[in-house]
Amino acid sequence: MAGSRSHSRNVSQTRSTAGDGDDGVLGAVLDTRQLEAFGRKVTATATHLMGDSSAQAYPSAIGTLQRQMRRPAIQRAVYSFSQQAPTELVRARLSTSEIAHRALTFISDEQLYNIPEDDNSYSLFQGFQASLPEGESEHRKGHRRRSSKQHRLLSAGDVEEDGPPTIQNLKKKRNNVNHKLEMMAIRKNMASTEIRDIDNKIANLHSVRKIVLDRLAALENDEAEVEHELLELDNKIDEMQEELEEQGALGQSTSTLNPPRVATPESEAMDASFMSQSIYEKLPATSSPKSKRRPTFAKRKSMPVLHEHLEPGSHIKTLPAHNDTISAMDFDQPFGTMVTASLDDTVRVWDLNLGRCMGFLEGHTASVRCLQVEDNIVATGSLDATIRLWDLSRAKYEPYEHKISNGDDDGADDDDDGLGFGNEGEDAPPPPPPEAMSECPLFTLEAHVDEVTALHLRGDTLVSGSADKTLRQWDLVKGRCVQTLDVLWAAAQASSTMNSTESQWRPTGRSADSGADFVGALQVFDAALACGTADGMVRLWDLRSGQVHRSLVGHTGPVTCVQFDDTHLITGSADRSVRIWDLRTGTIFDAYAYDNPITSMMFDARHIVCAAGEDVVKVYDKTDSRHWDCGAGVTTSIEDTMAGAKTSIVEKVRLRDGYLVEGRRSGEVGVWTC
Repeated sequence: MAGSRSHSRNVSQTRSTAGDGDDGVLGAVLDTRQLEAFGRKVTATATHLMGDSSAQAYPSAIGTLQRQMRRPAIQRAVYSFSQQAPTELVRARLSTSEIAHRALTFISDEQLYNIPEDDNSYSLFQGFQASLPEGESEHRKGHRRRSSKQHRLLSAGDVEEDGPPTIQNLKKKRNNVNHKLEMMAIRKNMASTEIRDIDNKIANLHSVRKIVLDRLAALENDEAEVEHELLELDNKIDEMQEELEEQGALGQSTSTLNPPRVATPESEAMDASFMSQSIYEKLPATSSPKSKRRPTFAKRKSMPVLHEHLEPGSHIKTLPAHNDTISAMDFDQPFGTMVTASLDDTVRVWDLNLGRCMGFLEGHTASVRCLQVEDNIVATGSLDATIRLWDLSRAKYEPYEHKISNGDDDGADDDDDGLGFGNEGEDAPPPPPPEAMSECPLFTLEAHVDEVTALHLRGDTLVSGSADKTLRQWDLVKGRCVQTLDVLWAAAQASSTMNSTESQWRPTGRSADSGADFVGALQVFDAALACGTADGMVRLWDLRSGQVHRSLVGHTGPVTCVQFDDTHLITGSADRSVRIWDLRTGTIFDAYAYDNPITSMMFDARHIVCAAGEDVVKVYDKTDSRHWDCGAGVTTSIEDTMAGAKTSIVEKVRLRDGYLVEGRRSGEVGVWTC
């Protein structure tokens, strides 16, 4: 017991003097007898595990280690780690640049290929520090400030006194403000870097989008070629079937024993009566045997969608269509068939897919003032007071004839890419053959006594308006006029029956309107007819009774264009305004105006486009009520205008499903997306 007490007293004395130096520490922690006991245990364990072969080698090695551990220098070096931090234990002896060099030497070149350049002026830690919310950083600073203040109060017992600010406090606040300013600069740099990254991503996406657009254009062009090839194969199959049927009928006629039929006056009279009835069937019958063969020219089965993915206002192509002002134009579908008329007394048919002229519609003796394309049927009204109908399915047109004749696709006619953009500088395609449209004329309607200025075709019904102040309804199955509407008489009747709410005729009295068309525009739907006239009135007719159902008063100039749908009717006038009417109430729903008279107007589900005496098309977006310009004049700068570069005025405009076609006074036709 005395020995144990003396030993504990020695240990406690040794622990009390642990802070005197390294020898005290070693004396308190290190005990040679404990090391020897530990060494014996390790020797016994290793001997049991390793066997008798190494029983002498391992004890000798342990003995050597114990002798080395008794040296004060080694003991001091080993047990000095207890006073060091973990970061000091693993601290590298290499410089930062050498560590980066050694790390990069073990990375393959494939991984280093797309590493962006490090042009940041701030480190990653500074960016992380600046990304912390201001309140959280202030809270942490305040917490540190309070803890340090409490430490000073507890240690020194000082009491902060209220008084004037000292220079130390001001310098401290100045440092805080400088730090805040530096953090703001870092945040600005981070935001700018993020914007640059977003711009780079957008640029990459735009390049990928352009590649996909080119692929889509090629697919649509190939699709048109495949449809044409399919049509030719169907025609060949029909021809072979007709030949087989004729051969079978010929064999039956030679094998029959009946005598040949002798023509009698009664049979000739029956044939004549049959022919007299069949000549009234003006429109081509789809059930006749001759019409079973599909025409070489036919409407595309697939609807092109390229223009829907282009930016609004993108230029697709420009066609040098005529040598004078475009007086009328229309097309059936995007990248389909277009018909244009001009004051040069020509009417031309165009393939919008390839940008080629298919042929001429010849027959009118004067300029065509109005026309409409409905499927394969074209109706044209002219200054010669006649209306002619044409069947474009009878046209002799081979859209890809030049590629087949060359034998390959690498010939000189590769400019007919069809869906390329801006083909002004390319070589002109070959002119169409003179007999391309020789079989297209159907019949002529002659009843007006003055020029035909407006018409609308829907199904088997055609309504036309003329300078003879009448509207005529035509039955195209029988090929005759079935109703004549006198506009002046209707105006007089309306003024007498509606308590003079509408005068008999309200001329505007402007010198600029003296040459306006009496019937500026009209549209028919079943029994409803909307007609705009030179007195600024828009009259809604009921074709069943031949009476004016309602008159819309508002325009102060001649009405030049009319179009309506289920709920709204939109009109354009020479008074420079476009008015949107509510058909349910007969009131004005909306209106807006331009600087010049409206010469042409059309709308689709989203846009209203107008030709308003400028070198651009005026576009109104109905969804967001936004006005913008589309056309060649948009890119014309003031310097180009001063240098004499001028673009032609737009006279006519047509729109279908975001596909915009505009005709100019120079005779050119521009195709755009809208």
